[in-house]
Amino acid sequence: MTRFALTVVRHGQTRLNKEKVIQGQGVDEPLSETGFKQAAAAGIFLNNVKFTHVFSSDLTRTKQTVHGILEKNKCCQHMTVKYDSRLRERKYGAEGKGLSELRAMAKEAGEECPGFTPPGGETLDQVKMRGIDFFEFLCQLIWKEADKKESCPLETPSNCLATSLAEIFPLGKSCASKFNSDSSAPELVASVLVVSHGAYMKSLFGYFLNDLECSLPETLSKSELTSVSANTGISLFIINFEKEREVKPTVQCVCMNLQEHLKEMTETC
Repeated sequence: MTRFALTVVRHGQTRLNKEKVIQGQGVDEPLSETGFKQAAAAGIFLNNVKFTHVFSSDLTRTKQTVHGILEKNKCCQHMTVKYDSRLRERKYGAEGKGLSELRAMAKEAGEECPGFTPPGGETLDQVKMRGIDFFEFLCQLIWKEADKKESCPLETPSNCLATSLAEIFPLGKSCASKFNSDSSAPELVASVLVVSHGAYMKSLFGYFLNDLECSLPETLSKSELTSVSANTGISLFIINFEKEREVKPTVQCVCMNLQEHLKEMTETC
């Protein structure tokens, strides 16, 4: 059994987010002033977390967000970010249009958002398959690296990875103990940061919940499960998996779309 932590963060606010204009993949808008502040706030919140891997969508708003986070991190400032197009936002086929226009297009076609796909857009199933492809790639990468290091000391001890997470996330004593090396659970072999997009994250989390039957914290409400993350919302999952692809990974959700770091900001979205 291989076990790792997966922290997923949505990018900061852009001008078009605020104006409710669809960006998708076709409009590569940079962060707004508020978006940069949100990224810095997320970085301060995560500044003691020891990440072993960092991945990001290759669009401008996610690139700027991940660098804003790493700039504040005490031990990962100089980590190499791996940009992956599989982490991009859904290709809507209606980029540059307002959300109200997309809803009108859907209504005219006799469908409802978000299931409606304009010509040239990605279906929800296609977005889901991109997410699964990236997740399976990530599991295999972590397993191969852990297998190579099995007979050697880790550069970052797994109990340090666990402790750095338990110090800031709302785990509670019973959950926090599961991260410690003296518990019956396998040790964490990696701590991965992923920066992506709202609709993409909702699709990936839906896969965790519906296909992998992810366990959830009792405090998570139904609306939190079905809503799109706020800008720089932070989610943490603990992944357990076997080498064999036939065995489904088990996923524990520690928190979803956390916004603690935004409390002191005067403008959120």
